[in-house]
Amino acid sequence: MQTIPLVLAGYGNVGRAFHKLILAKRPLLLDRYGLDLGIQAVVRSRGGRVSPGALQGALNNQDWEPGVKLEDALRHLKAGVFVECLPSNLKTGEPAMSAVRRAINLGWSVAAASKGPLVFDLKGLRDLAREKAVQLKYSAAAGAALPALDIGLRSLAGTELLGLEAILNGTSNYILTRMAEGLEYEAALLEAQSKGIAEPDPQMDVEGWDAAAKLIIIVNTMLDTSYGLDDVQVEGIADFLKFALRRAKAEGKKMKSLARFKRQGEAVILRVGPELLDASHPLFSVDGTNKGITYSTDSMGTLTVLGGKSDPKGAAAALLKDIIGMFVP
Repeated sequence: MQTIPLVLAGYGNVGRAFHKLILAKRPLLLDRYGLDLGIQAVVRSRGGRVSPGALQGALNNQDWEPGVKLEDALRHLKAGVFVECLPSNLKTGEPAMSAVRRAINLGWSVAAASKGPLVFDLKGLRDLAREKAVQLKYSAAAGAALPALDIGLRSLAGTELLGLEAILNGTSNYILTRMAEGLEYEAALLEAQSKGIAEPDPQMDVEGWDAAAKLIIIVNTMLDTSYGLDDVQVEGIADFLKFALRRAKAEGKKMKSLARFKRQGEAVILRVGPELLDASHPLFSVDGTNKGITYSTDSMGTLTVLGGKSDPKGAAAALLKDIIGMFVP
């Protein structure tokens, strides 16, 4: 039996889903993996909660203690896993970047959900984690329940990555699916927002930047490179004409917002934008909020993985999977 203390930073949709999942999965974690995972502190921008033992049950407004700081929780608890579910800026990585660095420096392994720090300085964070002999995992930031990194790093170990094509944003995919079924863009977006699929401000999703960030994280992880958002050609879906979708349907094709990495001689192409796929394409059937990725390699050919919940529970499950992987071979 391994008892692992957890500190959770951020208690928005993903943070709350992770807390709920940990409580629900406790019997399975104990029985199958011999892991006793307990959240001993939750910290957010307006105070937090620290406990000598695992927090039981979801936290309500009256449960928060003002003045609780992340630094105090990390210093006063036995080091375990820092679960990062904070907001972050793709250009600066903050505020999640500072929190992740602080946790690693204090000897905590990190399971991260925010893309900002990983886009801003993935190499630096990986180097720091190796220096401090802790682990840094971030499946939740690179596809959530879609095991894009697991496949790339484990199942394709020993191969050379020649290219990849992926549908990495469930919101854009849902909107394009509904538009192909006849809705106008505005109506499809409003429907996605009403169902909690799209954020109130959907700019990052519909303009392609969320998918571009995930593409950067996956490629930099697999190739140990340091590409940034400026290296990606990004085109959103908001201005895409409906008649093109109707034409695609008439031709038996589908329009998808595709994230693409491709080697072209010495050059590398990184792109996110709408593309027409015919029925033979491995990602043709990825509709609604589902995602998918196709890897092209030198020695294993192509491999495609489809599915993965595109919601807070899917992201929470990816965080939990990463934590299990830290302690169970």
